Amino acid sequence: MKKFIAEGIGTFALVFCGTGAIIINDVSGGTIGHIGIAMTFGLIVTSMIYAFGGISGAHINPAVSIAFSLTNLYDKKYLLSYISAQILGAFLASSILLFLFPTQDNLGATLPHGSWQQSFILEIILTYFLMIVILFVSQDKNNQAFTGIAVGFTVMLEALFAGPITGASMNPARSISPAVVSGDISVLWIYILAPIIGAVLGSLTWKLMSDIKFT
Repeated sequence: MKKFIAEGIGTFALVFCGTGAIIINDVSGGTIGHIGIAMTFGLIVTSMIYAFGGISGAHINPAVSIAFSLTNLYDKKYLLSYISAQILGAFLASSILLFLFPTQDNLGATLPHGSWQQSFILEIILTYFLMIVILFVSQDKNNQAFTGIAVGFTVMLEALFAGPITGASMNPARSISPAVVSGDISVLWIYILAPIIGAVLGSLTWKLMSDIKFT
């Protein structure tokens, strides 16, 4: 139960702070800015990893949990419970944001600013990079202590350069809750399917590389 509570709180914090930054930037006339939004996402991810990494692994992302379930690092029996906790935490965050900012149209939802093909391919690649950083850093005994920093910086970096085009979701829970609560699910499939594909490819890459013995 502690694992599921940790995943719920962690995902709540990610969605509340991350999409909250987008909303507040809008209502305040751009005082946070694109760089500030990217930093908010990166910093909250870093914080939640250090807060809950020792309890649940701090996946706070259904795509990451699915990818971990393909390795021997995570008990597959927890998968549905992890995803449920993540989705619940995300929906709670978006619901509170709707209550606080009822005039906001999309509640910080991820939307393509170009063709859907652009965003779909970008989300696959972004999540792939994120997943290989998660696995290669967290499973390296010499660098495990830097996992939160490495993952948070990866999120921030990818949000900085890809956010203006795709929204840089890399996380189905982060996209599902604001889309559903705001009532616009027309492109939601992109942000569910693409991150899962990217995370799974990242997991498969780690498995391939971890089986190679370097001399």
